[in-house]
Amino acid sequence: MAASCGNPVETAHAPSPSLLAIDSLMWHHPDSALAVMMEFAASPEANHLEEFDGHYCQLLIAELLFKNNYGQTNRTALTAAMSYFDSLTLASNQDEDIVFLNARVHYINGAGYYEHDSLTEACTEYLHTLQIMENRFSENELVGRKASFMSLTYNRLMDLFSRQFMQEPAIYCGKQSLHYNEIEPATATNRGGVLYFIGKQYHKLKENDSAVYYYKAALEALPDSNNGYYRDIVTALVLLDYDMGYGTQNALDSLKSILEHAVDENECMSRYTAIGAIYQMEGQYDSAKFYLEPVFERDPGRAAAIVPYLHDIALNEGDSLKANLYAQFLAKKAANAGENQARVSKLNELFQSYLLEKQEVVALREREKAKRITLVILLALAVIMTIVTIVIRNRQRKRMAVQEEAAQRRLSETERKLKNQIGEAVQQAQTMLPQRVNDIYHSKVSNRMERIMAEFEVAYPHALEQLTAIYPDLTQVEQQIAVLNFLRFRSKEEANLLGLTESTVFKYRSNLKKKAGIDSISALIA
Repeated sequence: MAASCGNPVETAHAPSPSLLAIDSLMWHHPDSALAVMMEFAASPEANHLEEFDGHYCQLLIAELLFKNNYGQTNRTALTAAMSYFDSLTLASNQDEDIVFLNARVHYINGAGYYEHDSLTEACTEYLHTLQIMENRFSENELVGRKASFMSLTYNRLMDLFSRQFMQEPAIYCGKQSLHYNEIEPATATNRGGVLYFIGKQYHKLKENDSAVYYYKAALEALPDSNNGYYRDIVTALVLLDYDMGYGTQNALDSLKSILEHAVDENECMSRYTAIGAIYQMEGQYDSAKFYLEPVFERDPGRAAAIVPYLHDIALNEGDSLKANLYAQFLAKKAANAGENQARVSKLNELFQSYLLEKQEVVALREREKAKRITLVILLALAVIMTIVTIVIRNRQRKRMAVQEEAAQRRLSETERKLKNQIGEAVQQAQTMLPQRVNDIYHSKVSNRMERIMAEFEVAYPHALEQLTAIYPDLTQVEQQIAVLNFLRFRSKEEANLLGLTESTVFKYRSNLKKKAGIDSISALIA
């Protein structure tokens, strides 16, 4: 199922009102939004979309197909949209709306990879989605739709890691999903599902207390008990009680009671798996086969989990024919173990790399925050001292000449100390500048040049003003090159930061020398 959106024509980044309306509707009623999109795709307006709207339309189509459980049929167009929004993000100085669209297109591309079992590629896209959001937005900006989007992305990663038996990453992502769900609540069922998934991870790790906590929290979050999620959670709690030795017959009775409320074959197979596993562990092989053999025959997705039980039963009963059948199944599973382990290793590497970069971003923001606090303190000190000066001077007019002279000396001493403090702060900023600039240059953030210029202005507050006063016709790029030369960047590094070729950088340097009438560009900044 697909829709087309004409041939994009290059234009400004002003979204079509029709597409904005579909986008808004999608967040609450994706089925209705898909119907509206199909009508829009058949309209004359869709055949004459400008470039931005054409790619925006393809993103919306991909999101609507995903949200309505259709396969991705516009992968090629989605890839083109992703490249387009990537380029806009770099060119727009990280405009908020553009960055959000860029994150969404990477998210939905990840969903397409996941749909085709390309798990490594899907994980890469999901993690890149988070990096786009976290690099651009501070935590207090991740609200509303952005918070919902973060919750959805962490949800997808939780599911991916859970299916690869990567419990710790799955738990981390699940808790992050809950965090953003608290900021922008979704449905109770969604929250209950996340709590249930976290509980399952703790259950697999045999951390039973934590598993019970999350299972019970999931039950409390669900709006009613008449649904499959509720029965899944109760089943998990029963199995947990059995694992902890709280009684075999009670567990079987409870699971059979839950089985009576199954609404489809998938749920039946889930309950059969749980009941059959308990019978096998208790050595009641006939009963175990009654429940496990239908799962093996009718549910390939669960077959891998129950084959070891059936193989053990066949060996104990001396049924060599079935034992060989199950052994062949296990052998195929073992043959894939190396490939699965390699994939898990790669996924873990991607996740750890993401966590490391996230820590670096947080550390950079903390340093920027500390810098701002320092500047605020200095400003506050200046304001306070100004007030003190005014008060002192008013009092001095009423005092004798001797008192005025003494007060003036105290004031001068205070002002000297303040100047020394400010001078020390500037000197400290200048001392730290090479390291800060080096950190920024080697970071992965997209606006490195702007951050380098900001660090320079803190360390040399009036240098750019003086440069502009002396050479008023310098362009912004020429000013940046002058600063980079002062900071001892090589031409190749300047080209990397400015997004230029090295030859273009040399041309700028030559022009700078001609304008200033000097031999060394670094001499422009004293």
